[in-house]
Amino acid sequence: MTAAPTGAAPLRVGVLGCASVARRRLMPALAALPETELTAVASRDAGRAREFAALHGCVPVHGYAALLARDDIDAVYVPLPAALHGEWIAAALRAGKHVLAEKPLTTSAQRTAQLLAEARDRRLVLMENVMFLHHGQHAAVRRLVHTERSIGELRFLRAVFAVPPRPADDIRYRADLGGGALWDVGVYPVRAALHLLGDALTVCGAALTRAAGYEVDTSGAALLRTSNGVFAHLSFGLEQAYASTYELWGSEGRIVLDQAFTPPADHRPLVRLQHASGNEGVRLDAEDQVVGTLRAWVAAVRSGTTPDDGTLRQAELLDEIRRHAGG
Repeated sequence: MTAAPTGAAPLRVGVLGCASVARRRLMPALAALPETELTAVASRDAGRAREFAALHGCVPVHGYAALLARDDIDAVYVPLPAALHGEWIAAALRAGKHVLAEKPLTTSAQRTAQLLAEARDRRLVLMENVMFLHHGQHAAVRRLVHTERSIGELRFLRAVFAVPPRPADDIRYRADLGGGALWDVGVYPVRAALHLLGDALTVCGAALTRAAGYEVDTSGAALLRTSNGVFAHLSFGLEQAYASTYELWGSEGRIVLDQAFTPPADHRPLVRLQHASGNEGVRLDAEDQVVGTLRAWVAAVRSGTTPDDGTLRQAELLDEIRRHAGG
């Protein structure tokens, strides 16, 4: 990703909400990047706003609407629960702010389409925070598969993202806040399939399961197919040992990528190629996908354009998976 032009004023960013992902990953990067200025953080709890603001020397704001009314904010980052995204993304766009929102953008393809259209109409950038897309390891895999044809004709993709159980009161288990495995972790393998196979995907079948005592799906799987017959098997869950990987099978070999979706900034990816004649590995440089994401967002704001990054198609596929699963 390229930085903002030399001499350009930093993008002044406010944060709507005090989610852990904001505290751990996005706020430190926003504060450190020269292209962005972390200006304010808002919470419905004034004390929590002060706590988060003190970490980075920005302004605490009591209430999301109050932050959106500030004239020293150019853009907002929205790490709220998924069920609140639609309301506050729309409010931010009406306030003339560019938006980076946590995934999924909304829990409805129709609502996602409406918000993307509103952003275009207002000439604002609305970007979904799917950070793994901004790590170069996936471009390297695409090059090996589609340009160098290192595994021959592509036949099959398997992608998995799963995390261990959270505390029982975690928002990921609340239906009223848009929780559930599909929305929280299913986004990753679905987006990987789009990124690696293209958007001509259809859902052949899907299943979602709910662990005893929970009101949302806690694991699931889906089978997708491209128009030329490549299958994608996607698995995801909130109650398994950690897994973050995908594999691509071809007529002449296989590619495996571990640490696919949430690699640490100092992780040097290893793309493993397996052939009948032997195995080899391609070691890549470490990258910080949080920084890559923020720079992509700033670049889109500076240029006035948002690349077609698959957000709407992803939302449509998530809807299809839920319908196939009877959800």
